[in-house]
This record gives sequence, C-alpha cells and structure tokens, in this order.
Amino acid sequence: MTYLETAAQFYSEVAQTPEVGLCCVQSTPLQLPGLKVPLPMQEMNYGCGTTVHPTELAKEPTVLYVGVGGGLEALQFAYFSRRPGAVIAVDPVAAMREAAARNLEMAVTENSWFEASFVEIREGDAFNIPVADASVDIVAQNCLFNIFEPEDLTRALKEAYRVLKPGGRLQMSDPIATRPVPAHLQQDERLRAMCLSGALTYEEYTNRIIAAGFGQIEVRARRPYRLLDAQTYNLDTPLLLESLDSVSFKVAIPEDGACIFTGKTAIYAGFEPFFDDEAGHILQRGIPATVCDKTAAKLAVIKPTEIIITDSTWHYSGGGCC
Repeated sequence: MTYLETAAQFYSEVAQTPEVGLCCVQSTPLQLPGLKVPLPMQEMNYGCGTTVHPTELAKEPTVLYVGVGGGLEALQFAYFSRRPGAVIAVDPVAAMREAAARNLEMAVTENSWFEASFVEIREGDAFNIPVADASVDIVAQNCLFNIFEPEDLTRALKEAYRVLKPGGRLQMSDPIATRPVPAHLQQDERLRAMCLSGALTYEEYTNRIIAAGFGQIEVRARRPYRLLDAQTYNLDTPLLLESLDSVSFKVAIPEDGACIFTGKTAIYAGFEPFFDDEAGHILQRGIPATVCDKTAAKLAVIKPTEIIITDSTWHYSGGGCC
C-alpha cells in the first residue's frame, strides 16, 4: 500500500472503534454558550489543536473542512454559520464520513439551534476538493496535512488556495518538529498516519505555505505536543514535536516577502516623541507596536540601539502592521 492508503485504512479503523487521544493529548473542545458536543464526537477528537477561531468567523462564512474526523470542528464552525450548506466537510474515508454523520445527528438532538443541513459531508480528498474555484471563505484542517509527504503537502496547499475567495483564510493545526525528523521515522507509514513522523520544521512548514501563494501567515498558538523518546524511536536524543495553529491569508505576497506574525513587537526607546521609518511604520516612544517578523528584522537594523524588538510570543490575536 502507499502511505496514503495506509492512512486511509488506519482512519477507517479508528472511525469504527474510536481511539481516545489518538493524535495527541486531547484538548478540551472549545466552550461556546449553548453548544453541546456529543460524547462520541469528543472521543473522536483526532486533532492536535484547534482551527476554530471565533474572531475569524463573523458574517457566517462558508467553511470547507478537509478531513471531517468525528465532526467536532464541523459542528463548531456551524455554530457561527447557521444556514444550510454553510460547512462543507470533505473526507476520502467512507467509515469516517459515516461516523461523522451519525455524530452530527446526535448533535441535532442535543442542540436546539443546530440542523443537520448546516453541515454537508462530501466524498473527496485534500488533492481534489469537490468545490468550485474561489467559492469558500475558509478552508480548515486539523492534524491532517502533517501526514502528507512534502510534495503532497504542496499539492494540498495549492488546492486550498484554489477554492478560497480572494482574502480567504486557510486555518490549520498541525504538528511541527523542532528538528528534522529522521528518515527511518518518516518512512514508517503507520507512525505517519498517527501524526508522529510526518512533521516538518517550522521553517519548512511556513515556506511551503508561502510557496503555495499565501501572502500572510498569523500564528495563533505554538505549544509542546509530543516527545519522541530516544529508546522507543531509535533516536540519538529525544525529539520534541510541537503543535502549531495558524491562519494563512489568500492575499498577494509583498515584493519584499510574505508577512508572518508570531507576536513580536517593536518599541521605540529614543528621545523623540515617535519614530517614522517612512515605510509605513510609526512607533510612539515607549509603546509596543505589533509587527510582522520581516518588519521586526528591518527595524532592528535601522535603529539597533533605539528600537527594542521583543521575542515571538507564538500567540497572535490580530492587529499590527507589516
């Protein structure tokens, strides 16, 4: 079997017999007023973070969710888009589609606001999304793209870019590796399906997103995910995997490169009331201004003794300039 066929077989198995905490330490489902998550849906929470960011979900966006899983995040997205067909969930595994449909029917009985028509489940995969060009506001996936080998990841990212409207958002949660994953682990198809060996480094991951055409990336969270110990995984030293939640925007890439926001700020500490770099950035003395990593690096060179650049917080909530 190919690694994708191995992954499909694996997820067919866990769709029929839920495996609690499969991908990582389970996170508590997002708590929203009036939202009740059926227990089977919680048990099939096969993700490493969250792609549901309430601040991104105004005006009832149309959401394309790739890899439906147990339907948890499809239900959460429907909470913000309460209309038929607002959430399109795509999955190539029949057993997973069936399990998600059953779980969503349970959600109908537990949530008076929810109707099954709000989520449309379709057969399809990340490489051939069954929707038209530029037709959805958000594409989301949780702990799926990390399974793909690098060139397949590029295919999936380009397909997400295709179906997004201009200005649309790719909302993802994936494991990343703090150093390159050794080849013997990458080639283990079962470990790859379990989200343990396909992770790229942060730099590789973000570069692939930019190469697909996305001009801005915002990191919502970055946190420890799983430690691969030396003995079990035949490593010289333990390897830490992290979980990265990100939102990437379908906007043009600036001439000087894509904008990546990781929570850095620039603080002018000179003697004037403000500093203007004449490139669109005005810093008031003593007041932190959120900037993208690219701008932070430029400002640090312009005024190395008068502009303080703070470290990335890896928790970015919007605002700032690039």
